[in-house]
Amino acid sequence: RVLEVVDWPKISKGQPDAWLYFYEDFLAVYDNELRKLTGSYYTPPEVVSSMVGLVHEALQRPGFGQPQGLASASVTVADPATGTGTFVLGVLRHIAAVVAADEGPGAVKAAVEASLQRLLAFEIQLGPYAVAQLRILAEAVALTGQPPKTALRMFVTDTLGNPDDDEGWIPGLLAPIAKQRKDANRIKRDEPITVVIGNPPYKEKAKGRGSWVESALLADWMPPAAWGVGAHAKHLRNLYIYFWRWATWKVFDQPCTQHPAEGTGIVCFITVAGFLSGPGFQAMRDYLRRRCDEIWVIDGSPEGHQPEVASRIFQAVQQPVCIVLASRWRVGEQAAAAVVRWRALPTGPRSAKFDALAKVTLAGAGWATCPTDSRAPFLPAGSAAWASQPALDDFFLYNGSGVMPGRTWVIAPDAVSLQRRWAKLVAAPSADKERLFHPHLAKVGLGDRHVQRVVAAPLAGFAANPKPVATESGAGLAPVRYGFRSFDRQWIIPDVRLINRPNPTFWAQQSDQQIYLTALARSSPTGGPALTVTGLVPDLDHYKGSFGGRVFPLWADAAATQPNIRPALLSHLAVTYGRPVSAEDLFAYLVALTAHPAYIDHFRNDLTSPGLRIPLSADPATFAHAAEIGRRVIWLHTFGERLADAQAGRPAGPPRLPPGRRPQISAAGAIPMHAAGMPDQIGYDAHQQRLMVGSGWIAPVPPAVWHYAVSGKQVLTQWFSYRRKTRDRPLIGDRRPPSPLCDIQPDAWPADYSTELLNLLNVLGGVVDLAPAQATLLRRVCAGPLLTVQVLRAAGALADALPTKAKPKPRPDAGQPDFFAEGR
Repeated sequence: RVLEVVDWPKISKGQPDAWLYFYEDFLAVYDNELRKLTGSYYTPPEVVSSMVGLVHEALQRPGFGQPQGLASASVTVADPATGTGTFVLGVLRHIAAVVAADEGPGAVKAAVEASLQRLLAFEIQLGPYAVAQLRILAEAVALTGQPPKTALRMFVTDTLGNPDDDEGWIPGLLAPIAKQRKDANRIKRDEPITVVIGNPPYKEKAKGRGSWVESALLADWMPPAAWGVGAHAKHLRNLYIYFWRWATWKVFDQPCTQHPAEGTGIVCFITVAGFLSGPGFQAMRDYLRRRCDEIWVIDGSPEGHQPEVASRIFQAVQQPVCIVLASRWRVGEQAAAAVVRWRALPTGPRSAKFDALAKVTLAGAGWATCPTDSRAPFLPAGSAAWASQPALDDFFLYNGSGVMPGRTWVIAPDAVSLQRRWAKLVAAPSADKERLFHPHLAKVGLGDRHVQRVVAAPLAGFAANPKPVATESGAGLAPVRYGFRSFDRQWIIPDVRLINRPNPTFWAQQSDQQIYLTALARSSPTGGPALTVTGLVPDLDHYKGSFGGRVFPLWADAAATQPNIRPALLSHLAVTYGRPVSAEDLFAYLVALTAHPAYIDHFRNDLTSPGLRIPLSADPATFAHAAEIGRRVIWLHTFGERLADAQAGRPAGPPRLPPGRRPQISAAGAIPMHAAGMPDQIGYDAHQQRLMVGSGWIAPVPPAVWHYAVSGKQVLTQWFSYRRKTRDRPLIGDRRPPSPLCDIQPDAWPADYSTELLNLLNVLGGVVDLAPAQATLLRRVCAGPLLTVQVLRAAGALADALPTKAKPKPRPDAGQPDFFAEGR
């Protein structure tokens, strides 16, 4: 009734199919949050057409032997998350085109009518379901000239739900929906499906949203503890993985004894690409290699994570996406792993990707073969060297998210400001304390940190305080040094009542011997060092100031007696090198290989997929040389507070460059220390090699030090931004303004700021000086013999775990972003 009164010529502007696609545009404007909540990103028709064509070709290959492909009477096709029916529409059009070309236009009507019995569609949302029905009916009328005699097999149902549960309560008014669920369950239980195709919804952190599939089937894809990748298994709890598991269960696993081709068929999805190489998906890849005969992978995001919007297939999705077609025509366990073939679409605008995708065929050129190791990434053999190198995670027993304060006022570049902020908070009237505190918010009401909250357990090493902040009146805990950003040491109030997610594990492990690596996890670094080092408990965003990351401690305990490095790996390396290898040796080796710009330049093409891999030398002399370089890098990154050794040229205390190259503040360039002279700008005079700080300057500062950046973040400008006179930052979206306590900061440039800036310039100068030696080392390692991940696994070197009593346990919420945190 709605559509009948619409002036379609006016709306469509000459595009006769415009009404078929209106729902996607409507939902994006009407309720974009609903689209995000459900993970609904509708597939461009160009992609659908290509995927349907590839499935048709796969069915025609010798294994399946279906000359008519999708038009074959024995092929049943299902879209488990049909949205507005684009894939079903694409299949229907493809069948019509195939029949018209083979048998003539006169045969299309009967073929379309017959195919409606073999096309299945499930959708959980009523709006898209209604649009899908409308589109398919309209297409059937357009192809046959009359309404179809066959009822469409489209169902409002939860695909992931228990196929044996027909009795859940539904109001009598919605009895037709109850019948739809029962009919869909019967299909899920009893009817074989040859092809599952589609674009399943994408939703991270979807634990508890996978229904029956999550509880009954996902365990098959959980990596065994012996593989040592349990920390990454949480990434399996994503809606798109639940749909992958349902599809593979339905096509490859489900017993349908009445069907002669039991366990054969095709799954073809376009999804985010994390499972292609992520360590948490090893069991999933192992399953697919063992179940299938052939797997084709099309990389739809060769630009990597967060490409330019104009280059994205799904313009609202920042993550890399891929098309994967998994095909099985033989029943039972395969004698050999599936052949995995890979190709990438061209970089550049999405239109170029669509043009290239339209020309892709399974039998055509351009496919690269992937390694056959069952758990190896679905990456080309040309990247086999990268895939064969152990991941950074493989070296450690535990890694976790850094501290997530949730409020910016508890962190400052100087301790005095924090003491003043605390004093203002506790002296404030009761009615104003909550506003100043800036409570953690939940969807409804306050979250887990607010002024009335009692938090009994303190951070390790600090006294318990069982009363809420609302009743505080005296001095708080003394601020402690904090690893805020790479090369930026700030201060934090170590009061567990103030920090949303403090990750107690790191506080319990902290000591004057502890060292942490910080690196990105869900995105790749773009330049500078691939990881950085700190001796202080680090922030979630320590590495570059955004995108979070993971933290890898050297020691598993505060006494520094229990390494966080796998013991079996150290033992294996000792045997390989013919001499003892300490945890510190290996830790320093990792830093030497990765904490410099040449690592990213060397592996830039491989880093399009997130995750660092480490070429591990099999040569003892090379390893020893790398460890020595790594010790110096660690000494520099920690401002001389870790691995000091005067005999090795690493004296205790802040590092200093040689006289003549050492940056200093001259009398003429003194930075004013009065309120009127508080610096608000930082710049660089390349001609005189001066770092300009307000009206003062520091020299000499080489250009490489001024430009030094960590994954696009210029260290000096970022460091200064937290210490300048004006520290206001633009509020993005509907983010709350920060607490007024943040306004409490030094009125004039403190002497400590100058001292720390000089320390930083000396450190960066030392880091720049060492980078060429690290680049030479990396080339030497890559050109020499390597210990591959396959060799290490076979030797049992990656299978260790800490003793049960000592094993650090990450918080259940570790790594979860705090969407209400200021400044995030």
